[in-house]
Amino acid sequence: MEQFLEARHIVKRFSSHTALDDVSISVPRGRVFGLLGPNGAGKTTLIRIINRITAPDMGEVFFDGHMFRPEDVAQIGYLPEERGLYRKMRVGEQAIYLARLKGMSEHEAKRRLIMWFEKFQITEWWDKKLEELSKGMQQKVQFIITVLHKPQLLIFDEPFSGFDPVNAELLKREILTLRDAGHTVIYSTHNMASVEDVCDEIALINRSHVVLTGNVHEVKQRFRTGLYEVIITDGDISDEPEKFCIVEASECDGLRHFVLQKNPTLSNSDLASLIARHAEIRSFAEQLPSMNDIFLQVVGGIQE
Repeated sequence: MEQFLEARHIVKRFSSHTALDDVSISVPRGRVFGLLGPNGAGKTTLIRIINRITAPDMGEVFFDGHMFRPEDVAQIGYLPEERGLYRKMRVGEQAIYLARLKGMSEHEAKRRLIMWFEKFQITEWWDKKLEELSKGMQQKVQFIITVLHKPQLLIFDEPFSGFDPVNAELLKREILTLRDAGHTVIYSTHNMASVEDVCDEIALINRSHVVLTGNVHEVKQRFRTGLYEVIITDGDISDEPEKFCIVEASECDGLRHFVLQKNPTLSNSDLASLIARHAEIRSFAEQLPSMNDIFLQVVGGIQE
């Protein structure tokens, strides 16, 4: 898979604190890359280095196949966690101003902004001052400004913070649409709830180090627990203790529910065949760990 952005052996220190210690990530072209980790792990520092807001003490960044150059910043759209719009400026005026800083003409900026404002159903906000809008409304405006110049790389730092579920889902769909249109996306978060819906690849940073990387599906497979959820309509499966261990059992409306710990010598089909000899199977599915389960397992609990 072609890598669009690479950070190699990045080190960044602030006084006596090491924010990043030999951190390397590879972001594939046209994918959503989750940069995950607890608060204070080093995610934002790495993003600022990628944006050339700050420089690493050691290490290199490669962008689209070459050593990162100052002019490459024009191909990045960055939505920071600490939102940075001017509260006293009117929304439309501010959006055009920031788009022109990215090299767009006033005419083209206005044309694209009208399209996005209509898409998000916010055309009535054009002449409002930013301070008149709710936090969620302000984030919608900043999202539009971030993507307006169609940058090759989009970086979203906690983009769903402060959004209600409806608007979070709207933003999630737009991020996936941008990916499908060929944009490369870095999505930084400490909240695992949306990772499985949004991300293709992830890197988990903890205490200034990368501690886990990979494709989301492959990572979940790597942390398989061997637990299976089985629902049967009749029969009994409790007399095969050498094949599997029943972790939980319950009954509801004539259906018997089991969570099984599979013997690792059995394949999935072997386990299903074994159960079918003793009962009629209504459903059979492996319980793969969630990204939140994996996150807590790797970082050792919730950290502030």
